[in-house]
Amino acid sequence: MPVDSTHSDYDANLPAWLRARDVFAGEDAVKAAAEKYLPRLDCQDDKEYLAYKNRASFFNASARTADGFVGLIFRRDPNFKLPDKTSGVGDALTEFVEDADMLGTSLTAFSKKLVTEIINVGRAGTLVDWNAEAEQRAYAVAYSAEDIINWHTERVNGRNVLTLVVLKEISKMPVSETDPFVPDEIQQLRVLKLIPPQSKADNAKADWSYQVEIWQFLADGQNASGPRNRGKKKWKLVESLTPLRLGKPLPLIPFIFHGPRHSLPEVDKIPLADIIVVNLDHYRLTADYKHGMHFTALPTAWVSGFDKNSSLRIGSSTAWVAEAPGATAGYLEFHGQGLTTFERAMDRDEQLMAVLGTRMLESRKRVGETAAAIELRQSGENSILNTVSLSISASLTQVLRWVYWWNSTEPIPDAIGPDLVLASLNADFSITGMSFQEITALVAAWQAGAISQDTMFDLFRAGEVIAPGRTNEEELKLLASEKATKPPVAVKPPVSVATNANPQPIT
Repeated sequence: MPVDSTHSDYDANLPAWLRARDVFAGEDAVKAAAEKYLPRLDCQDDKEYLAYKNRASFFNASARTADGFVGLIFRRDPNFKLPDKTSGVGDALTEFVEDADMLGTSLTAFSKKLVTEIINVGRAGTLVDWNAEAEQRAYAVAYSAEDIINWHTERVNGRNVLTLVVLKEISKMPVSETDPFVPDEIQQLRVLKLIPPQSKADNAKADWSYQVEIWQFLADGQNASGPRNRGKKKWKLVESLTPLRLGKPLPLIPFIFHGPRHSLPEVDKIPLADIIVVNLDHYRLTADYKHGMHFTALPTAWVSGFDKNSSLRIGSSTAWVAEAPGATAGYLEFHGQGLTTFERAMDRDEQLMAVLGTRMLESRKRVGETAAAIELRQSGENSILNTVSLSISASLTQVLRWVYWWNSTEPIPDAIGPDLVLASLNADFSITGMSFQEITALVAAWQAGAISQDTMFDLFRAGEVIAPGRTNEEELKLLASEKATKPPVAVKPPVSVATNANPQPIT
């Protein structure tokens, strides 16, 4: 089996991923695909088809929906639970949160990139590697669905674990030392393998070891750093290494899958797949509608009884004169309901896209809506967003576990629990905030000792009562400073009214 062999699920889902990429890229990408999304009409030559395609317009409801979903999830910043900065592991994780990929990308921006990939194509991956050269730190590398071409899982020591992952990359290197400004792009495959123990007798007890192979698509007689060669190209193994941690090979592959419903290697459905299908149908209907309008709605002059050799010009300063009796002229006009059928079909597609999740595309109602009615109307979108948010939170927690593990002494990353590291994306998409009754109930629960002060502050922050970037300690300092500077308020004593059970007559 060659190194560039692809998984059967990869082959089955690749067309859907590429279709989603084109749709989210916009009108230029959809029209560049030509007959892939807009079939040619009967007897159309290339010139006619080009005009037919250019007249169409692509209403990108899918991209608008995806952008809205990402915006709702990141309406509040993600929350990352980390160890104390004073410890070595805590300091390393703090550095990772500030720069996750050693390219200046924060973990929040890295998470936003992953969420965008999941909503667009429903799949992504992250490799947590160790830089052993200069910075001596763990970092993450994100891979799109199209770049994860093969994977295998096996039962190892009572667990289902990854034993093979093949990642597609592009390696850029200068063509020569004399011309370093023109890089040469070489296709590269990064093969992550879990090698079983050498002795089969100790297979159940010994640890498996993680190895990395780098394959490049090079010509015959060409090495990785050599000049360009026009010979026949094939995949060549250019590097093989065994990453070490504490002087020992890794027992697992440090790769995490991200999906809309789980973080397993299995491919999941694209969250907006149904909307993409309807969106492309709307594009084809628009092309036929604009095509019909072009040939029926444009005014077309006609004459009868005029000299065939005469030149007739249209304009307010030109008069048509014919000497033949009975000569007449006029304009062709379209009659019938043909184009109305296309209009109704396009309206139906827009309504379907709204029902499938794009509520933001619906026309706004002229009457007022209560907050409860809005939330009920948007319950479908919120369920999709909540599932994606929880799934990405779980997979990002695995990323943090791997970074923690690289800087600690635990045997495996699964030994690191949520009490040490935890990633939480926003799962509250309500725009109403916390009501007065809820605030009163929380304060009463804190005063009664049912919840702690930190829990009350956290709930206030989730309800947008406290600013998201303000910590509990900062909030307490603000309260103390206000009490110190605010003058005391004079409170009038209550007026007591004496009552007499045996009233006496007034004299």
